[in-house]
Amino acid sequence: MYSNEKGENMISELQKPVNSGFDAKSEPSEILEGVDLSGKVAMVTGGYSGIGLETSRALKEAGARVIVPARRTEVAKSELNGVIGDEDIFELDLANPASVYKFVEGFVESNIPLDILINNAAVMACPQMPTKEGWDLQFAVNHIGHFILTKGLLPSMVKSSEARLVTLSSTGHKLSGIQWEDVHFENSYDKWKAYGQSKTAASLLAVEVGNRMRDEGIKTYSVHPGGIFTPLQRHLEKEEMIALGWLGEDGELSEMAAANFKSPTQGAGTSLWAATSPMLNDVSGVYCENCDVAARQEDGPMARYIGVADWAVDTDEASKLWDLTEHTLESLS
Repeated sequence: MYSNEKGENMISELQKPVNSGFDAKSEPSEILEGVDLSGKVAMVTGGYSGIGLETSRALKEAGARVIVPARRTEVAKSELNGVIGDEDIFELDLANPASVYKFVEGFVESNIPLDILINNAAVMACPQMPTKEGWDLQFAVNHIGHFILTKGLLPSMVKSSEARLVTLSSTGHKLSGIQWEDVHFENSYDKWKAYGQSKTAASLLAVEVGNRMRDEGIKTYSVHPGGIFTPLQRHLEKEEMIALGWLGEDGELSEMAAANFKSPTQGAGTSLWAATSPMLNDVSGVYCENCDVAARQEDGPMARYIGVADWAVDTDEASKLWDLTEHTLESLS
């Protein structure tokens, strides 16, 4: 482990590439070649849209039973028709703590061991839309809802001999660490900073669960899936995507985006690799990108896009965020 000035462990020495042999454009069929998930149970939040749908499809094709909690169950049943059965689609609204607790209670009571949990669902760069609790929606969905889900499902994951947690982060985490003085942006809202904070939180959740569940055999990973055009961009105006360089003036995919963006199947690749690769049997609590463990971010022109910022894999930050989230939830009772 790397240490701070006080000698405290901060960033895992495991946060470095393992040379997986895959890359940014590797397809699920390559990543899961020879992987048999028969008898395994996987859960994918948001597993009916974008890269979530492709993640569900690939896990099912590898033999797993795939469970998809969904806010829009009828849409999920339609999109997953022919992939998984309706009996494995359940109602879950990550922005509503009561909904998450209800789902968790039902699943834990089923006594089903959970081998793979992929926290895939997210909202990105939406207008300020506080929940009824007054929470920032991006923080509520991308972090708090998944926190409740993950913590509640740990007993089910312990029942598996080799469970893995995968949380979807993003290179967007570099837009903001945790805003400790105003995590819900009540004073001044910035949709991109709020998104960045929520994706830093997703990474820190993997770090903290990895530390807490090390002796229980649960391995944890956060993942940057890459740039992909999916319904995640639904809150962005065309003009903003042109300004970002994602679209050309004609509204079509720009040359830059065409060269660097991934397809939805490729976007599912790093999640699938983290959830199944035997190369990670002795690795946990790390941030991954392009089907490998990421290096720590270095200065340079690619710093915004490659590597992980220290604040997103810092054990002190992870522990502090866990405590803050628990305190937030205690205030509901």
